[in-house]
Amino acid sequence: MPDGCVLAFDFGERRIGVAVGDILLGIPHPLATIDTVVTDERFAAIGKLISEWQPAQLVVGLPMHQDGVEHEMSALSRRFANRLKGRFNLPVWLVDERYTSVIAESLLEEAGLRGRKQKPALDQVAAQAILTTWFDHPGTAV
Repeated sequence: MPDGCVLAFDFGERRIGVAVGDILLGIPHPLATIDTVVTDERFAAIGKLISEWQPAQLVVGLPMHQDGVEHEMSALSRRFANRLKGRFNLPVWLVDERYTSVIAESLLEEAGLRGRKQKPALDQVAAQAILTTWFDHPGTAV
């Protein structure tokens, strides 16, 4: 796996959480939340982050039911991953994101954020959990 930066995405129909990490160090950090439903605005914001961070790879969380079966959001996340690959010509990985929201909520509670105070950071911390998973188990290339 090449060295460099990686961006991870927690895709949602309303918001997309973004995290960044260094492949060599394997330490992810929350980065941003893209809060718009307008596709062009979403990809413009992602393009800006890609331009700024120059990632070597991209990671997208793949939502699944607890038993590992995919559902509606799985198909939307796969489509998003394919669009990232097509638009930005970077390697894109899909990673099982089961329990990342629970992990994100737990991390935010440990930081003293509860309830509504979690909302602004929840998606990007979920993306951080997705990236942690990818560092441990790279998942499937798109």
